[in-house]
Amino acid sequence: MRFEGRVWKDKKSKYWLIEVPMLDIMTQGVSKKDAYRMIADAIEVLIDQKGFKVNVRASDGSEFTVGANQEKTLLALMLKRQREAHHLTLMEIAHRLHSKSPNAYARYEQGKSVPTLDKLNHLMKAIHPRLEPVFKMA
Repeated sequence: MRFEGRVWKDKKSKYWLIEVPMLDIMTQGVSKKDAYRMIADAIEVLIDQKGFKVNVRASDGSEFTVGANQEKTLLALMLKRQREAHHLTLMEIAHRLHSKSPNAYARYEQGKSVPTLDKLNHLMKAIHPRLEPVFKMA
């Protein structure tokens, strides 16, 4: 599983800005190459788990993708960051999922459970009705 991002030169400064919208992460670098290193580092710092490693695949344009050696951990980060970006608590997500306990959803955010594709779609819709996985050929 990989997440798309974009990188561009800031017109008002010397920095390259870089973001991965599904992870709600943005940072910058003094060069495009440095920006790629910075986004990988930002994700790894957020995960803060020994052995977790992010890889960035750059393209010729402004798009790139990020993946990791532990996909379930990266997926868990995405679910947590999207919930937080939409200002939702675990209880609110549980309510939207028609569950009395937030623990089931929390297990996905902790990487203790890995959702099926159907369940992932359901979880994302609980966060926001317009969120959904999009698959494309590389």
